[in-house]
Amino acid sequence: MSATLGFGPELRRLRQEAGLSLTEFSVALNYDKGYLSKVERGERSASPELAQRCDAFLGAHGELQRLVVRPEADPDTGESLTVPSLWLVGRRTVLAAGTGALIDLGLKLGGQPSSDVHPLLPSLRAQFDQLRMLGQSTSPKLLLPLLEAQTHTVVGLAVDTPATTRAPALLLASRFAEFTGWMAQESGDNGAALGWTGQAAELARAGGDTHLGSYALVRRALVTLYGGDAAGTVALARRAQSDELPPRVRGLAAQREAQGHALVGDERECLRSLDRARELLDSDDAVHGAEPVIGTTHVSDPAAMTTGWCLHDLGRPKAAAEVLDRECHRLPPHALRTRTRYGFRRSLAHAASGEVEHACTIAGELLGVMPAVPSATVNSDVRRLARELSRFRSSRAVRDLQPALARVLAPAHD
Repeated sequence: MSATLGFGPELRRLRQEAGLSLTEFSVALNYDKGYLSKVERGERSASPELAQRCDAFLGAHGELQRLVVRPEADPDTGESLTVPSLWLVGRRTVLAAGTGALIDLGLKLGGQPSSDVHPLLPSLRAQFDQLRMLGQSTSPKLLLPLLEAQTHTVVGLAVDTPATTRAPALLLASRFAEFTGWMAQESGDNGAALGWTGQAAELARAGGDTHLGSYALVRRALVTLYGGDAAGTVALARRAQSDELPPRVRGLAAQREAQGHALVGDERECLRSLDRARELLDSDDAVHGAEPVIGTTHVSDPAAMTTGWCLHDLGRPKAAAEVLDRECHRLPPHALRTRTRYGFRRSLAHAASGEVEHACTIAGELLGVMPAVPSATVNSDVRRLARELSRFRSSRAVRDLQPALARVLAPAHD
């Protein structure tokens, strides 16, 4: 309460130090003068979006945001999660012993030497690519049962494969599990998402790949990011940037760290993390690394897209819109899920810049796609867009968009 009450006087002090009248300030931020006056007097509370914008414009280095953002939780003190059972593969020994036994099967049991992989593995690998592409145009809740079944199938295949050739099956199973976790998060089940991600890390370790466990930290950081936990996001992302990890994992982790810094307006650390991400993701090892590719496969320049994302959170919507306009036009037409994810962030940046009609045009096209690719994570930006546009109720474009916004944000009924 005291922090919230302190925002208005501090905002007034910084505005006056900058030599700005309230009228000049309201025009620069695209906010109503009367509303800002009430915020400064403590009669109205400031939204996180307003705090971000004021912070960036006045060069407050996150101080204004800290007056309205709640203290972050320690990422290692969260609630325990129910982990989905991955081992129902028709083998009693695995059912009885669980994960530890599977790892033992992967690392210790002997078998007949062979240089050949299981004959079904190439087909299952092709199915993984198909399911990943299907995830761009299908509801995650529809895709999840199929992904879970295929993960079980590949785990069972690994168990029935001689130890000397078991690793490829375990590694493919880990990728199925990791993608299952992503679809669980998209469906709004963060507990299942983290559970599947943990299972993916254990399967990868059983197959001899210790790196996916570190990428699991990046996935966990995405959950904390969407939960508004900046400190947790940064802490998790930093744990996945040790020098012995592959450049792609470290680059994706650096991007996530940048997003965490942007949440609290720390522009210097955000831009430093983005520079590090760009250097790592552009390296030969990252570009020509192992398949299947970890992380997005549809964004041609992930560091540039993340820069646009972060610029909005840093309170620089015009710069964000310029970057996101360019990068969104480079997305492939079939990547509907990716296009909605970054497209709504693009619309949000234009709305925050005062380009309301253009923001509504972008959002209107995307809202027509949302029923095909519903997303709990994208909905967080749709809600932010709805709040941003609510400041422009007199706009006909905003009034025309409201019914479609309401339909997407309405609670689902089974």
